[in-house]
Amino acid sequence: MCVWVRAAIMRPWEIHRPRKAVELLVIVQPLAVVVEVEEEVVVVVVCEVALSTSVVETAMATLLTPFGLRYQHVTNLKERSTRGELRAHGQFLNTHQRKAMANPEGPKLLWNPENVRDVAESVGISLGDEPLRILAQDVEYRIGQVIIEALRFMRASCRTTLTVQDVSQALRVLDIEPLYGYESTRPLRYGEASLGPGQPLFYIDDEEVDFEKLINAPLPKVPRDMSFTAHWLAIEGVQPSIPQNPTTAETSSKDLLPKGPGANPALVALAGNDNVSFRPAVKHVISKELILYFDKIQAAILDDDPDEEKTRLRAAALDSVRADPGLHQLLPYFVNFITNQVTHRLDDLFVLRQMMELAEAVIQNQHLFLDPYASALSAPVLTCLLSRKLGGSDDGTDAVNDQYRLREFAASLLGTIAKKYGKSNSLLRPKLTRTCLKYFLDPTRTPAVLCGAIHGLSAAGGPEAVRVLVLPNLKSWDAAVLQPLRDRGEASHLDFEALVNGVLKAISTLVEGVAVSNGVNGVDLSREAEQVVEFLGPIIGQRVKQLGNHTLNRAILEVKHLE
Repeated sequence: MCVWVRAAIMRPWEIHRPRKAVELLVIVQPLAVVVEVEEEVVVVVVCEVALSTSVVETAMATLLTPFGLRYQHVTNLKERSTRGELRAHGQFLNTHQRKAMANPEGPKLLWNPENVRDVAESVGISLGDEPLRILAQDVEYRIGQVIIEALRFMRASCRTTLTVQDVSQALRVLDIEPLYGYESTRPLRYGEASLGPGQPLFYIDDEEVDFEKLINAPLPKVPRDMSFTAHWLAIEGVQPSIPQNPTTAETSSKDLLPKGPGANPALVALAGNDNVSFRPAVKHVISKELILYFDKIQAAILDDDPDEEKTRLRAAALDSVRADPGLHQLLPYFVNFITNQVTHRLDDLFVLRQMMELAEAVIQNQHLFLDPYASALSAPVLTCLLSRKLGGSDDGTDAVNDQYRLREFAASLLGTIAKKYGKSNSLLRPKLTRTCLKYFLDPTRTPAVLCGAIHGLSAAGGPEAVRVLVLPNLKSWDAAVLQPLRDRGEASHLDFEALVNGVLKAISTLVEGVAVSNGVNGVDLSREAEQVVEFLGPIIGQRVKQLGNHTLNRAILEVKHLE
């Protein structure tokens, strides 16, 4: 039914919300039109002034559409007046009202009354049709009330999707006991059972749990007390292996995935990285002064003019790199320059020598933090140390000697890198030692490579590497490498002597810093020397025997007795 009432002219802040009603407010300056919807009854408030029909139609249609109400303009209503002239501009009917007017039994409910009957029967209450209809209407009204309040929270959060939190907030505002339950990460599965003909029973299909497995399952870890702690994501560019950081397996699996703009997105999606974004490369900006300085250093170092002025300029350039405290930004450029020159200029001994001297100058600069670049800088040094061929096609004595001197210089530089940066990078020294040992134990390598390997092994690994890795293998190495090389005659004499001297130099590191002893009372030196020859092989053993160093012989025999 429609109830027509009269309202005085009110300002918006003078309107009081009636209880148990949904209040809709639209302002038509300077008047206020209020429409109350309660239990399928639409109350139309008629203003005391004559408003334009189009204004009321537009305002009311805009106001009532979100609530499922329809505006219907009526022009033949009888005018009433109790205080001044009243003019009725229209009436508002919703869908339920129209059906109620056509159906004398009452409106058709959206909420099925059978649900109310099932709940009542479950607690032993029998309801008639009229109480059942009234309760169903009340349930439908309460649900709509909760939904409207929840929609307000949704709109206040600038969202278009209604969430569980919105409903919970609506229940709290309406002073209704909240719903208790839990959120599930997977959709609930419902099963159906039959209690009899035409009486289906629906239930949630819970997963069966084996008590034996549940009892024998390991207990979860006890949560730690709340505290603050430091998390080292990376230390000097190296990620430590701690539980908070990704494991090596996860990192390696990510490294195998294609990267870059041309990568296949399907492979990335299969790996679980759907939202991978590629950042554009950022150009490293350095000052023009540093660029000019870097160009001058390159030009001075690569100038092979034997003129005295040019030689002095090269020395000055290396001294500048060795002492200048403002070269931090140029450090990656120096490392890259050394690597490129060594890689592409293996046929030029002068350039290789200059690159090793530049690397030495960079290492000796106390103001530069070179730890993150130690591995990158050791690569060109290993190239000069273990390359099969250094220099051009000149096989003269001077060229061969220059090649061996370059390898010795590279070995000393490798030892400096291993000792200086081995503490910050625990994997650096073992990696360098293992690389040199691999080349040293390969008899198919050229004598120059073997010589560089023994020098590098001694410099990077130190006396302990010689004691553990070189001496036990020296007898077989003597037979496989030195004896065939000696049998070649004068053509290989230079390589043979360089190899023997390199091995003797490595063995001598066992007694560095120890006073030399040529004889001890009560010790048979000849017997001791024979044991050394037997342990090291005929060639190296005879050379060590000729030294007559009792301290060195004893250090060698200690290794023999430990086997």
